[in-house]
This record gives sequence, structure tokens and C-alpha cells, in this order.
Amino acid sequence: MTRSIRPDAVLVQAVIAGALSFAHLHDIAAAAGQDGWKAWAYPISVDLLLVAAWRRLRILRTTGEPTRAAWTWFTVALAASLGANIATAGLLDLTDVPAWLRILVAGWPALAFLGGTLLVHTPAVETGTAPEPGPAAAPAIVPAESAPKPEPLPDAVEAAEPVPALPAPPPVDVPPALVDHARKLADAHRSATGNPIDADTLRDRLGLPGPMAAQLATHLA
Repeated sequence: MTRSIRPDAVLVQAVIAGALSFAHLHDIAAAAGQDGWKAWAYPISVDLLLVAAWRRLRILRTTGEPTRAAWTWFTVALAASLGANIATAGLLDLTDVPAWLRILVAGWPALAFLGGTLLVHTPAVETGTAPEPGPAAAPAIVPAESAPKPEPLPDAVEAAEPVPALPAPPPVDVPPALVDHARKLADAHRSATGNPIDADTLRDRLGLPGPMAAQLATHLA
């Protein structure tokens, strides 16, 4: 399936404007004494600095950083391109270029190199570092004399009778066969760990209730 190629008016206009600007910069450089390949390199240098400054400007806007440096070099490249276009409109005799223009054209490579280097290697804005936490304050020590004393209990609480302790549960009868089986487990446990078996281990191994496992542990002690 073939795709139809439709010319874009904006793209065509950009190509035409770029070609004309390129030619004007070449003519100015050649008239200022930069002949041969040097006259062709000047338009490329000006346009590259213009594009690099605009790209850097968009990146700085996206990240929220200052854009003053990018705007400065964009203005310098734009002035060089616009000045060459205006100078070739018949306002300047290209056969007799003034000395100041020759100086500007000869000094442009160093200026463009400086601008491109600063645009590429501009460091990012450093974010503020969090302050280091200070030493923790030591807890205040209250002297024993100034410490608050507990208030005495009311007379009714002091005169209250103590709560009687709950009676101990009755002993659980352990079958002799279960004692023999538990003794074998206790001997194996002592051989493996070097420690006597406890009530919790007997409860887990034999699945016994807590009181019976405790009673069985007393038989094996």
C-alpha cells in the first residue's frame, strides 16, 4: 500500500527561510574575508547555536530551572542571523566591508564555541540538602526529693479483705502405659538435645491437655 506524500506548508516555508538565511550568512562571511570552506561553515555555526539554545531553553522550562543563559545565547545567534539578512539587503557594500564587521566575523567562532560549551555543560540546580539532625536532648532527671509522692489509699481500700486464692486443680490420674510411652519420648529427647523434656513438649508430642501434660512431666522428673 503506497502512501501519498503531501507537502507541508510550514515545512516548505522553513526550508526556504533556512536556505535564504544560509546564503546571506555565507555572503557576509565571504565578503569579510572568510573565503573557501570557511564561508560555508559560518552559516552552519550560527544555525547550530540557534537550535542548541532553543533546545536548551525548552529543557530548562520543563525542569523549572533558570533560563537566562539559554535566552542570552539564543538572542546572540538570532542577532547574527538577522544582522546578516539585513546587511545583504543593499544597506552594505559587500565589496568594501567595514573593519568592525570583519572583526565580528573573525571573532564569531570563539563566541559560538563558548556559547555551545556553556549550553551543553551547564550544571543542574542543586537541591537543598536536609539539615543534619542535632543530638537528642537528654531526659531531664528529677531529684528524688522533688518527685511527686504517691497518694495514700483510702481507708476503705486499705481495710478491704484480700481476695482468696483459687483452689489448686485436683491431680490428674495418668495411665501407666502413657507414662511408659512418655518416658521413651523423654529419653529420646534427652539424647537429642541434652535437656529433660518439659510439659509443653509432651503436650505437643502426645496431644494431651495442659494439666495432664504437667502431671505427666512430674512423673518423669
